[in-house]
Amino acid sequence: MPASRRRFSLGARLFVSAVICCALVLILAGFGLTTFYRRSAERGFDERLSVYIKELVADLAAPPEAERQAIGDLGEPRFDLPLSGWYWQIIRLDGERPNVRTSRSLVGGQLPKLLDQPLRPNARGLRESYISGPDDRELRILEREIDVGEDGRFTVGVAAPADEIDGDIRDFRFALTLTFLLLGLALVASTLIQVRFGLRPLVRLGSAVGKVRTGESARIGGEYPPDLAPLAGELNQLIDANREILERARTQVGNLAHALKTPLSVMQNEAEAAQGPLSQTVRHQTAIMRDQVQYYLDRARAAALSGALGGVTEIAPSLDALIRTFQKIAHGRAVRGGHDVAPDARFRGERQDLEEMLGNLLDNAFKWARSQVRVSLDAGRDLPEGRLALLIDDDGPGLPDEAMADVIKRGRRLDETTPGSGLGLSIVVDLAKLYGGGLTLEHSPLGGLRARLILPAV
Repeated sequence: MPASRRRFSLGARLFVSAVICCALVLILAGFGLTTFYRRSAERGFDERLSVYIKELVADLAAPPEAERQAIGDLGEPRFDLPLSGWYWQIIRLDGERPNVRTSRSLVGGQLPKLLDQPLRPNARGLRESYISGPDDRELRILEREIDVGEDGRFTVGVAAPADEIDGDIRDFRFALTLTFLLLGLALVASTLIQVRFGLRPLVRLGSAVGKVRTGESARIGGEYPPDLAPLAGELNQLIDANREILERARTQVGNLAHALKTPLSVMQNEAEAAQGPLSQTVRHQTAIMRDQVQYYLDRARAAALSGALGGVTEIAPSLDALIRTFQKIAHGRAVRGGHDVAPDARFRGERQDLEEMLGNLLDNAFKWARSQVRVSLDAGRDLPEGRLALLIDDDGPGLPDEAMADVIKRGRRLDETTPGSGLGLSIVVDLAKLYGGGLTLEHSPLGGLRARLILPAV
């Protein structure tokens, strides 16, 4: 499956989803706090500007004409510095010609009137906006319209550089970003710890199930949280039910074997006691029936055992016993047998199935070998994970390429003069397939035949 379509583990899903949620929350919170701070900074800045507007309005409302000549003395030097960005402006609206008074910092220039723009005054009667100043600097401006009775109507405006607000916002955004970054890292670390800690019982449960599967443990043990304890209990009940089914299958297979073999033995004994073509035919057919019954009983037993949990068999001890046995009964010939299978090599299955497969292959190898039979583990080929390959080599006459595929077919025999039913290799093939493995025949480096048996490993 391509990497892009691989499924994430439960821990990865929880971690990634938590990180994404934390990131979204922090980003949205950052935008919200920045917007709130901008408005707060603008309100604070506007408060400063509104103080100057109040002073200018107070100067305009002073009754003596002489006091109005001192308008603009606000105690802020930046209103006197040319193009400092701090400006004020007063415009009379009801005169024949507009009477404009400005701060010295405007150096004869003039600010746009917000009165001419579609802006509504706020609750305090102030219009507020951003404009471009005489030197193209962005300015924050506040403007108020007042009526001083017989002395006329005026608009009073005060402007100051908006970069002061932007500077405060930049500082706030930097501090907020740094804070949220550290907070995000802390949340990621805490999420990782929570996921690992929270999923630890699931990891322990998976490990316990794996030990049952590999035969290291008979049941799932240990204490689990209340939400996982029922699952562990159900799995233990499933394991017990599997064992009960296995035992029942073994018993039924044994009973069937006994029920069939006994009548066949009686028939064969009666046929041997009699003479004639009929008795010879009965003997021949009962022998075939016995072999066929044994073959299918072995298949049924293997099918039941292949689904069993916890079956693990060490390979080396079984090989030692089988090789010693076949050396003693090597049809009167001095055939040496041996193996170099490591002691820790283990087959994930029942011992009797392993010995059934190896017994048939070794029987065939010792039957045809001239002087030696060798069993080894295949370390030179790439095998799927959880599989091993046993190589059974002999130095016999071997087989031609076209015969290797036929020899493992059920009932196919290449030499009718040798004893046996011809079902041995077919039984091996069926048992190996039941365990997810297989059998192939090749030319052996010893000069004879090589059987390559692939089985599940632990």
